[in-house]
Amino acid sequence: MEINELKCSWEKIKEELTKSLPESVHPWVFSLEFSGYDNGVLTVVTGQAMARDWLRKNHMTQMNSILNRCLNSDGNVFNIIYDTNEAKKLKKEIEKIHRKEAELQQKELAMENLSYMQSASNLNLKYKFENFVVGKSNKFAHDACMAVAKNPAVKYNPLFIYGGSGLGKTHLMQAIGHYTIFNNPKLKVKYTKTDDYINDFISNSRKSDKSIENMSKFYKKYTNVDIILLDDIQFIESKEKTMEKLQQTFDTLKDRGKQIVITSDRIPKEIPKLTKALCTRFEMGLMVELLPPDYDVRYEIVKRLANDNGIEYEEAVLKYIATHYSNNIRELEGAFTRVCAYAEMNNSKLTLSLAKEILKCGDAEELTFEKITDVTSKYYEIDVNDIRGTARSQKVATARQTAIYLSRELTNQSFENIGIYFNKKHSTALYAYEQVAKRIKTDSELNSAVREIKQVLKVI
Repeated sequence: MEINELKCSWEKIKEELTKSLPESVHPWVFSLEFSGYDNGVLTVVTGQAMARDWLRKNHMTQMNSILNRCLNSDGNVFNIIYDTNEAKKLKKEIEKIHRKEAELQQKELAMENLSYMQSASNLNLKYKFENFVVGKSNKFAHDACMAVAKNPAVKYNPLFIYGGSGLGKTHLMQAIGHYTIFNNPKLKVKYTKTDDYINDFISNSRKSDKSIENMSKFYKKYTNVDIILLDDIQFIESKEKTMEKLQQTFDTLKDRGKQIVITSDRIPKEIPKLTKALCTRFEMGLMVELLPPDYDVRYEIVKRLANDNGIEYEEAVLKYIATHYSNNIRELEGAFTRVCAYAEMNNSKLTLSLAKEILKCGDAEELTFEKITDVTSKYYEIDVNDIRGTARSQKVATARQTAIYLSRELTNQSFENIGIYFNKKHSTALYAYEQVAKRIKTDSELNSAVREIKQVLKVI
């Protein structure tokens, strides 16, 4: 038998000894510490000389019998030695092992509790801040969600996250829930899709003998929480009675100082038939937009997918997928999964030629200053020469700054090279870029212009 096995068995042997030996010698049995095993001799150490002498004289035959029964073999005998220092040393080692085991059990219990809370909150374990790739298109939204997670209901309440499908709204929303549960488990979190909220309301509001009781339970279900995460609120449009109940739920949560987080594919004013009362409530906090991911974010997402799943790849494969799948994250992940699945089923390597064969995207046209400026000039309906010239009208200046901004964003060329193309100094090109980068956050007209030009250039 291995030494480690014997160490694990020693506590059981001790237990059997105390069951069979007189109660008067139990303290001496407890003082015995396992020291070693060799050729059928189990050596134990005690720091009490009387314990050694008394057990040897009066109980050795019975102890040896118990030892053989526990080890399920014959011929094993005890050797009891007296060594105070060794006994203390062995006792400390055992206590250290027991402490580690207790700590491990506590951690496992804590993780079980967390898993239960995450499950009860309807959260998906993969949607956490740790695996959300941050870039220019989503940094503001990410930072706002992190601020809410760290200090719920202190500011940004409600937090309204909007943007197109597959851009990470649900991921960020649920990340708030996970962060809260892990760092402040006393707070109760509830995530629900708007469709589920509607169906739940309809089910409980049906007339019956228990309709009042059912509606009371429904109301408590969504108000007895510290953070509510309501996903895809746009689906509540036209549901008048449900909107009335949601307004009541919203007001109760706000009055109690609870955090409300909402996602939508559009801003409240653009949701058809949303009541004015709900619209104003949704707008009273902070509204943050998620934009389509830029190339750097797309590349990092695909790279993380590959690394997390232990997939070997050519760098060119990631660049190819990140370049051609720019609309949203779901399409990007789907394309990568499709190529990986084909490679696995056919026992082939993940190569660029394989990716091109499966995805059939074709080769993207290289973006140049000329191409960007041409598309920008057509959008603003002005001549390319005016953009590269000295004209200073408001329209031309805006078009010029937009073209410079896009040239930096989409080609990553130096401001010196951009300045040369636009016949401007390096400092002027830098100033134009910074002006657009600043204005785009608050100027919806400029924001739309940049997005539409990018769509024509097929880069978002």
